[in-house]
Amino acid sequence: MDTQPTHSIWLRPERSGRGPVPAFDRESLAAAGIALADTHGLAAVTMRAVAGSLGSGSASLYRYVTTREELLELMIDQVSGEISYAGIGSGRWLDDMLTLARRSRRLHLAHPWLLDALASRSPLGPHTAAYLEHALAALADVPVTPRAKVEAIGVLNAVVAALVRSEIAERRAGRTVPQWQQARAEYLVHAAGSGRHPHLAAALAGAVPGSGDEPADELFDRVVARVLTGLLRPDAVAEG
Repeated sequence: MDTQPTHSIWLRPERSGRGPVPAFDRESLAAAGIALADTHGLAAVTMRAVAGSLGSGSASLYRYVTTREELLELMIDQVSGEISYAGIGSGRWLDDMLTLARRSRRLHLAHPWLLDALASRSPLGPHTAAYLEHALAALADVPVTPRAKVEAIGVLNAVVAALVRSEIAERRAGRTVPQWQQARAEYLVHAAGSGRHPHLAAALAGAVPGSGDEPADELFDRVVARVLTGLLRPDAVAEG
């Protein structure tokens, strides 16, 4: 019988059942880490800092998690539980996926540290599994392969993160998304006028006047909808 510990924290019991009753649990550890990250950023989340906020020593945390990575996994999964699935299942897959994307965007805006936490890891716990389940349920009737659906959800998550990262960066710089778009447009017009970028000049010549004034919400919906419809168009998907 294999007695090696599993690599996933979610497949290990929260406590062995032996010894004194633990003073904390995974939920309280995650909540303490989230509070630190929301206030001071992800770098502030150390084993020592989390233990200190709980009134304990850092050694006590290793009864619940083996590494800081596992602590981050608990935090990511716990905030993922804030996503509501009310109204998902309308039978209109694009509407449902846009709703999920908007709620994911709000989650990232409420917890900006998520962008860094998810940049180099893709943890899967109970709440993140629930998100995947609801997204796949929304896509149940789309006539593409299961693999294409899972890949589309992965791309969607990456697009949401990229758009939110830009949005947060502009907020911190004191600019709105339309102001950022206007600044970019001014330089592009200048570059196109040099004569060295004919394809860029042609693209700008076909731009819709005022399109650079698009609010962040509308830009988000438009980009997400185009990505999803492109990825999940049956004639664009081939079995890998």
